[in-house]
Amino acid sequence: MDQGSKKWKIVNDPVYGFIKIPPGLIYELVEHPLVQRLRRIRQLGLTNFVYPGATHTRFQHALGALHLMLLALEGIKTKRNIIDPLEEEGVSAAILLHDIGHGPFSHALEYSLIEGINHEDLTLFLMEHLNAAFDDRLVMALKIFRNAYPKSFLCQLVSGQLDMDRMDYLKRDSFFTGVIEGTIGSDRIIKMLDVINDQLVVEIKGIYSIEKFLIARRLMYWQVYYHKTVIAAEQMLVKLLQRARELSESGIRLFATPALEFFLKERVSREEIMPYTGSERQLNIVRNFTQLDDNDIMTAAKVWQDHEDKVLKELSRRMIHRKLPAIEMQRSPFEQTRIIKIRRMAEKEFSLSEAESNYFVFTGEISNYAYSRNDEHIKILLKDASVVDVTEASEMLHPDVLSKTVSKHYLCFPKEYRKTI
Repeated sequence: MDQGSKKWKIVNDPVYGFIKIPPGLIYELVEHPLVQRLRRIRQLGLTNFVYPGATHTRFQHALGALHLMLLALEGIKTKRNIIDPLEEEGVSAAILLHDIGHGPFSHALEYSLIEGINHEDLTLFLMEHLNAAFDDRLVMALKIFRNAYPKSFLCQLVSGQLDMDRMDYLKRDSFFTGVIEGTIGSDRIIKMLDVINDQLVVEIKGIYSIEKFLIARRLMYWQVYYHKTVIAAEQMLVKLLQRARELSESGIRLFATPALEFFLKERVSREEIMPYTGSERQLNIVRNFTQLDDNDIMTAAKVWQDHEDKVLKELSRRMIHRKLPAIEMQRSPFEQTRIIKIRRMAEKEFSLSEAESNYFVFTGEISNYAYSRNDEHIKILLKDASVVDVTEASEMLHPDVLSKTVSKHYLCFPKEYRKTI
């Protein structure tokens, strides 16, 4: 593209219809390899194992969040709130880039290949890299992303309980999974946004849309994001990558793309990427991360089905052919005696050591809440110009229920054992 062009680019999005991409910095970022890489990262990891339509990507989500951000900025400005062009560009860049730190299948990398570094840390690292490449044109975007910009409401639009990230992923994930319970009225919520004392507020006319938004978020977590079969699939992928890394670090050569091989062999620490200095080591991490995506993992798993290591071989075979483990969920931890019994069965079935059986029989815990009392609250602007918490304005949202953290323990094991345990 001619970077001097002032034309807005048009994209036909299945959720919103035609959306526009601003010229200049935002379009240049969209075209950058770090953002284009998001085309090869599925938004919902292995959720398509349960909902076949859930094959949309982080790139689609990034454009959708950008679209909602532009709508929100336009609406807020019409209500006598001043946002200058540089702030618009900065907050737009921040929301566009908010997910560039996601690895293959969105979350699996955080728990297997790059341990102790979450995708937010990686996003900040990569944004710093982009800022250097773009001659410091992302300074404001970085401040907003870090929640360090003086106008707090701009930071809330990127990361908050009503941010454009959540607004898009709920609507988009509901659309592609077909789970209609996740449908939200994003257009109405955005039209009801205003700013009072540097804080985002929602006009009281939008209270019902906010109620639906919070309920939809809770339902989507338990029906989609934490669906038990999705948990089983993604945890098996984590175990697969952990085994591959264990073998690779022990000196066993595995088939892998150069990018995957780098992360199988290298231990990347948080201290190495923070702060960003542009060192050769950091640039090498960026180069390999830019090339790493879902395709690397699935291609390797197909080849690993024939590997001599029985654990890697069996996990790969089960992943490729969707032979997922059985999973049980309950509110309390599982009895250790039962876990040990199942592991002994796995050891006998596959001729495994005690340590190797942990790859097939394992436990964990998940938790979720719809509304956080610790984060900045969703504020409702009443007709008398006073501002109250959403739980005070709503007749149906009880704060204790809404903010209650629900935790569940899970136990995964080979499905063949279901009838014998």
